[in-house]
Amino acid sequence: MNKKKAVVAMSGGVDSSVTACLLKEQGYDVIGLFMRMGNLYGDGTAHESRARSCCSLEDAYDAERVTEYLNIPFYVLNFKEAFEGLVDYFCAEYARGRTPNPCIICNQNLKFGKLLKFAHSIGADILVTGHYARLEEVKGRYILKTGLDGRKDQSYVLFSLSQEQLAHALFPLGEWTKEQVREKASELGLRNRAKPDSQEVCFVPDDGYGGLIRECTGNNVRTGLVKDIQGRVLGSHPGIQFFTIGQRRGLGIAMGEPYYVVDIDPVEGTVTVGRDRETLVTEFLVTGLNWVSIEKPMGGIRADVKIRYNHKAVPAAIYPTGDDVVRVVFDEPQRAVTPGQAAVFYRGDVVLGGGWIERKTSLNSNITPAKTVEEQAIRC
Repeated sequence: MNKKKAVVAMSGGVDSSVTACLLKEQGYDVIGLFMRMGNLYGDGTAHESRARSCCSLEDAYDAERVTEYLNIPFYVLNFKEAFEGLVDYFCAEYARGRTPNPCIICNQNLKFGKLLKFAHSIGADILVTGHYARLEEVKGRYILKTGLDGRKDQSYVLFSLSQEQLAHALFPLGEWTKEQVREKASELGLRNRAKPDSQEVCFVPDDGYGGLIRECTGNNVRTGLVKDIQGRVLGSHPGIQFFTIGQRRGLGIAMGEPYYVVDIDPVEGTVTVGRDRETLVTEFLVTGLNWVSIEKPMGGIRADVKIRYNHKAVPAAIYPTGDDVVRVVFDEPQRAVTPGQAAVFYRGDVVLGGGWIERKTSLNSNITPAKTVEEQAIRC
């Protein structure tokens, strides 16, 4: 009987290493795949310098050692061109006064795009990753769920995957906690069992993204004024690329109390700042929608909405306002709703769908959160 062939996306970290071990224990014909984002021999590119990144040359060596331990084939694929496109997106979003989330784009286009395509080319039907998320097939539809370890749940960065991509995905760690994963790695004697988790964006140097933005944009920096919400000029800034909604440090102004970035205008080049209460937002628009676990709703629905990776999902009403646009209205105002970030919609542990935050609207909106909106049923 032929074993089912599965490709494991290896990062050199403990999660993907244990994932590969679990698949081997379950009898799969396992192949390790590593995504290299630059010169295979290391050329001093930005992502090389990150001590706690992924996809570096050192990470490739760590991944290879695990595959040698498991006695499984190992491939290194150089996605330099695709990676450069990811960096271009990252810089372009900041230049537009938005805050990008490259991890979501990477999962959609690289891991479950190019990696999955390669997996198919070598006869594998499944791409396996170390994400803390769960999948369930119900009547031909793949339902994306949160990982059982709430502290490590990564369903937020997987919301944009299509049904076709999910049909070929497997997330073995969705039922595990991080502690259990490290214990398993210790039992197996893996050398990377205590390796720290990667932090933030893998290609951003440890000293922050400012240098990378300057390298990408050159002299094309949109300088301008710093104003308060009444329009009074408080100072000037070196470029909108270096700011994000909710930012407190590095504003270049001296006030008697903390001020935060509340708006960025890429046309005027203005950064608007305000007090903590002025960062609160009741409603905003979301575009680029992907309904993962349900069909596209025809009317308003209730859901818990997560507006950034470490944000707790909170209750809201969601109103369709166009073919690919919804208006999200929180029950309670939330801080720092940030254009360019993802808004992901949950019902319990199920990811209903999500999209990209486009813009916020007034705190004093005339739309009342519709707590009585009939909930969209998940037909199971």
